[in-house]
Amino acid sequence: MATDRENAVFEAAIKLGALYHQFVGTPISRATAEKVEAAIESAVSLQPYVTSIKVRLDKSLMNENPFGYSELTGAMYDVVIETKFGEAKCRAGLKFENGYPMMRILD
Repeated sequence: MATDRENAVFEAAIKLGALYHQFVGTPISRATAEKVEAAIESAVSLQPYVTSIKVRLDKSLMNENPFGYSELTGAMYDVVIETKFGEAKCRAGLKFENGYPMMRILD
């Protein structure tokens, strides 16, 4: 049987993986980035065991196509999520490092 700590870590990790794959490719621009950040936070915060989430997207990577928008890429993510399972808490993050979307346990 998994411990509360293992479950808190699992919940954070599975939500970061889902977040990454669910939103990559979303049409985005510098003008709409804050709304997309808020939408991602709102959607993920509805899930069980999530106590907080902060999403920031790197606007400098948003190079508009001829139609005036870019697509959200994994390189744009800077996310911190907190989960709680029983009495255990986990703080985990997603950030692009060395060409790869790294997901890490922070606390």
